[in-house]
Amino acid sequence: MLNNSLLDLIICRIPGLKGDEKIKLAEKFESEDELLLLTKKDVEHFLGRSLGSGRWKMEKLQRQAEKDAASLTRLGIRLVSWRDEAYPPLLREIFDPPLVVFYRGCLPDPEKPLVAVVGTRKPTSRAASSAFELSRELGRAGMSVVSGLAIGIDSMAHRGNIEGGASTAAVLGSGPDMIYPSSNRDLARRILETGGIILSEYPPGTSPKRWTFPARNRIISALARGTVIVEAPEKSGALITARFALEQDRDLWVHSAGLHPAGKHFSRGAGTVRLVGEGAKAISSGEDILKEWNLPAEKPDNNIINRIKGNVGSEMASSLAEYLNIKV
Repeated sequence: MLNNSLLDLIICRIPGLKGDEKIKLAEKFESEDELLLLTKKDVEHFLGRSLGSGRWKMEKLQRQAEKDAASLTRLGIRLVSWRDEAYPPLLREIFDPPLVVFYRGCLPDPEKPLVAVVGTRKPTSRAASSAFELSRELGRAGMSVVSGLAIGIDSMAHRGNIEGGASTAAVLGSGPDMIYPSSNRDLARRILETGGIILSEYPPGTSPKRWTFPARNRIISALARGTVIVEAPEKSGALITARFALEQDRDLWVHSAGLHPAGKHFSRGAGTVRLVGEGAKAISSGEDILKEWNLPAEKPDNNIINRIKGNVGSEMASSLAEYLNIKV
């Protein structure tokens, strides 16, 4: 196990902590031995606030952390701490980054910008198709999409990005081994097969809770240089992602497919319409984003190799690229 990993795992198991509070504890205490001397009251005094009425002891949290460490090995899950050089740089710069990112697959290339594509779980057919096409177009340009693996817009975004030949990123509101909803298990498998990543700030075995989804949305927007809200009703979780994107100084767009002028489905795009009224820019294609960032519209050679990588493996795909004199 890496240095400080057990310390981080114990801190991750302290109930009620925010991301920045976990980091404060990790900065203060250099080893798990020092942390184990603390009581709940000590932690509350250090943070300057109550952690609620629940009771816990550090010794019990330590035992759970040791089980987490064993689960990481058994399930093939890796972790990257905020201390590590490999920690995603855009994620590190937000107000409350996660202390640890648990992940399966490959961390995104920090030199390549990601686009977050999110929206309602119950989209219109037009919005669902647009999320797929947008993400496929971005994938063909060599750009990965990050989303939340939810049904609806999120799923279509992941599928489109894979179809475009990119390695998509899925952020969960549960442990990285707890795919939710279960209907997306095949999609999760496909994400990993095509070189993507499934990640979470929650340890393995953590079930999704109502409050974990808004928390994970800050990670979705943080990992991306810009966020697209395809379609969202009022009070949609996608609007929380939009707010985080603005707070994190990221680009924010809405897709024109979510701007319904009238009709029985208007409520599904009411939140999207409001974002435009508040100043968000509308786009209709991946090309619009690429133009904003002065990036080329398509990288067909890379697209060919990426599309077959999941089927034949990275080594064979690299050999094919070398044979065809394609730089990947």
